[in-house]
Amino acid sequence: MALMKEFTKGFWEVLPPFRLVLGLCPTLAVTTSAENGYGMGLATTFVLFGSNLIVSLLRKIIPSKVRIAAFIVVIASFVVIVELLMQAYVFGLYQQLGIFIPLIVVNCIILGRAEAFAAKNGPVASMLDGLGIGLGYTISLFALGAFREILGSGTLTLVAKAGLVFNIMGEGYEPFTFMVRAPGAFVGLGLMLGLINYISVKNEARKRRALS
Repeated sequence: MALMKEFTKGFWEVLPPFRLVLGLCPTLAVTTSAENGYGMGLATTFVLFGSNLIVSLLRKIIPSKVRIAAFIVVIASFVVIVELLMQAYVFGLYQQLGIFIPLIVVNCIILGRAEAFAAKNGPVASMLDGLGIGLGYTISLFALGAFREILGSGTLTLVAKAGLVFNIMGEGYEPFTFMVRAPGAFVGLGLMLGLINYISVKNEARKRRALS
């Protein structure tokens, strides 16, 4: 049960961009389409899962004074792996995400989970922590990317290479192109943060009424 909680907490309790407000640079920069959103999310999940596992396995060996530098080396190694894999198998998506793939190494979610969780817990719990938070981050980026793309282009792109691009708003729709530009990222993020906070307040109020 405790292990299940470590996995599921990333879907709401510590949802990275909306509850922890971490990892916002790629959240704002790459979510011009749903495909870009989940592509960045899955790449980050791979690095988070692998780095959490290695950091947890080495936590009793790494001297505390050099632990941050060691964590960054581990994280950078997985970033190189995911970069090479994307170049080999999803080159179009790799080009779309551009510089933000190598910049995963400075994503504060990954270093934060290594320091706050993987360095203090066993490998199984650390893997579940990384996987849950990574998937929560992926869903968040997909939702924001889909929201911006539908309003900004009228379409929903799942896999562009396979032709899975759906015209959601119809032929007569006049795209609200503001949403796929930089200011639209802040507006979309703000709206989703407001929605998440509204749901949180409602849930807390319901719990208080149930206890009273």
